[in-house]
Amino acid sequence: MSTIPGRFLTIEGIEGVGKSTQVARLSEGLNERGIAHVLTREPGGTPLAERIREIVLSLDNARGESMPPTAELLLMFAARAVHLTNFVEPSLRAGRWVVCDRFIDATYAYQGGGRRLNAEHIRQLDAMVVGARRPDLTVLLDAPVEQALERARQRNAGAAADRFESERAEFFERVRDAYRARAAAEPTRIAVVDASQSVDRVASQILELLVARSWIS
Repeated sequence: MSTIPGRFLTIEGIEGVGKSTQVARLSEGLNERGIAHVLTREPGGTPLAERIREIVLSLDNARGESMPPTAELLLMFAARAVHLTNFVEPSLRAGRWVVCDRFIDATYAYQGGGRRLNAEHIRQLDAMVVGARRPDLTVLLDAPVEQALERARQRNAGAAADRFESERAEFFERVRDAYRARAAAEPTRIAVVDASQSVDRVASQILELLVARSWIS
């Protein structure tokens, strides 16, 4: 197996851009190169964090109460604190690469952009929970909202929508704008990939990003 130090890679984007597919394809590419790695997601990634995820994504609790955006934000960070401490950091210390479906950028995009929560409040929680930990590379899969949501509808045909999937297109336009603003502010860390291309082309471009950083050959 490779002795390359653990890398932290995150895949971001709105619903329907193909994150799960590209996480799987990236895993295949790392396996072919003998790179030890683990796959995870946010919210979730550990048994306790997955329990928090269930609360976050449910439209209503058992008594029909709605969830205020601030509660959603705090639960996201609660799940992240568990995930980082119990899974991400130990995996990186062990020399494994961590490939994560969403991380801190999703909070700025969904709760900040989508829910319009105060960015400074998010930054304060970010500093408390995440600190200096940042992905070595974040791949932002970007596609027009209408196209992405149509893909999501086809994927979820017959399945109940969760809290985010039930949102209107306007919400996802704000989320996409927030994602793109973060990519413009941090171009060294966040690479934007056109997710409207074929699955194979997107997968190839993600691997090309790793080659360009001399992490793989």
